[in-house]
Amino acid sequence: MIKTLLAASSLLALAACGQAMAPTDPEIAAVDGWCFSGGTIHTANDAQPTADAVAVVGNKITYVGADEGDWCPVGAADYALNGYALYPGLTDAHAHLIGIGKREMELDLSGVTSVLELQDLVRMAASNTPIGETIYGDGWIETHWPEGRFPNRADLDAVTDQHPVILQRADGHAAVANSLALSQSSIDGTTEAPFGGAINLDAAGEPTGMLIDNAQSLVAGLIPEMDSATTEKAFQIGSDVYASRGWTNIHSMSVVPGNVDTINRLSNDGTIGIRVYNSVGVPESRAGEKVSDMRGGMSAESPLVTTRAIKLYADGALGSRGAALLAPYSDDLGNSGLMMLERERALPIFQSALRNGIQVNTHAIGDKGNKAVLDWYEEAFASVPRGEWAVAEPRWRIEHSQILDVADIPRFKALGVIPSMQPSHAIGDLHFAVDRLGADRLAGAYAWRALIDTGVMIAGGSDAPVEVGDPRIELHAAMQRTDLKGYSNENWGLDQRVTPQEALKMFTLWPAYAAFEEDKVGSIEVGKHADFSVFDKDMLDPSIEPMDAEPVMTMVDGTVIWSR
Repeated sequence: MIKTLLAASSLLALAACGQAMAPTDPEIAAVDGWCFSGGTIHTANDAQPTADAVAVVGNKITYVGADEGDWCPVGAADYALNGYALYPGLTDAHAHLIGIGKREMELDLSGVTSVLELQDLVRMAASNTPIGETIYGDGWIETHWPEGRFPNRADLDAVTDQHPVILQRADGHAAVANSLALSQSSIDGTTEAPFGGAINLDAAGEPTGMLIDNAQSLVAGLIPEMDSATTEKAFQIGSDVYASRGWTNIHSMSVVPGNVDTINRLSNDGTIGIRVYNSVGVPESRAGEKVSDMRGGMSAESPLVTTRAIKLYADGALGSRGAALLAPYSDDLGNSGLMMLERERALPIFQSALRNGIQVNTHAIGDKGNKAVLDWYEEAFASVPRGEWAVAEPRWRIEHSQILDVADIPRFKALGVIPSMQPSHAIGDLHFAVDRLGADRLAGAYAWRALIDTGVMIAGGSDAPVEVGDPRIELHAAMQRTDLKGYSNENWGLDQRVTPQEALKMFTLWPAYAAFEEDKVGSIEVGKHADFSVFDKDMLDPSIEPMDAEPVMTMVDGTVIWSR
């Protein structure tokens, strides 16, 4: 099922240069300079947290300060904020750009509220899909369903036995398949799951249809591959959606190596308007050699695109019980999750990355997964002499850093490792994490405050399309640690909330540092690039609910890429 996204991505053209304009003026044209005043301006610069006025010439910031004197360059567009709030360009430090676009083009299951509703959507898709063709969708999450369980193959078989059906969970770490998809993939009760994967079985020893983590690869042959035109469309839609939400920058994870050239080309021709920091998926075969080969191709070939990082997976996800835990799941005592990476594979990759100046970003969610990655990073740092490091400060990251053994929290600062965390995961997971972990293990869960207090910077992200990918949700979650209806509970560590200024930095300056870009973007300072996000309300004001704010304008490198 294909949905057409009608993205409001056309730019407003500027009226007369030098004439004061409200954000609602209908036309804004390309200009050589901009002057902003008349609203709240947050800089993310501790030396000057707020300002009354900002000037831009070309793509660089030339003035930050008081709204007095001749600060606005002659001929610049005078943009009257009229009480709106201007921030440094907001960055999603962990998302999947192609997946954000694909979500708008595929069978979207993110709003499904029950097994019955899931069946209804599959039934509708089956009526529009030729017999024998695969029905593929993603985005379902069962935690609020009245059935209180994962969907299974019987649920899907009841809808259609003439189409293979594969429906991926929202976290991307599990999928449910119908009997036809299982049989066409030669999966039965005797099938051995690949390393880092699990085939869930029922009491009779037969597959339930749920495939966890790497076991999803067993049905991958039934999912049509994206051709070049569809790939490009997904990148374009993803960029347009993100610009319309106020994002100026994305750290795009698990990028297929062959798509890097496409991203550069689409950025250079303006199809992708936001900045992109690629973290490339590591090939399975000859990984150490492949990482070494990346050395010559990891620099930016587009002014707005940088490719210098790799992405690995240490374990699975909490919701699908694939996150690797030091002790069994409280609601599944025979299961401690899945490690998807082994030390013997990881160490050569890490050592090669150190010698070649490649940033390493490793997914780890469970306390066992996080401990293992910290151990392996520490071992790699010790095994390669400092004189052989291509970058003195490698700034390696752990993506998610979600459930930590409390004893491991200080190790991030000690090792120089950056926790890359997604506040929205916490407010979604609060509805089931106590069941998965028990109350005691929540002491190290989504521990933003504890990590910041050790002196580390947290790179804030959303993990879209797993989550919505809305900066308002992320700021709400970071500052309030409640779901969007205001719910929390006594187990959910309200002492881990962050201050408004820390929340701002999580999505501006700290991601810039995590991408080696803090001298270029991340704060509003003279000499930095003009990346701005404008909203009609100040989301950092404690009296304002961030979800009540609406994006007004998104500027990247001095160019308006989206405007309301």
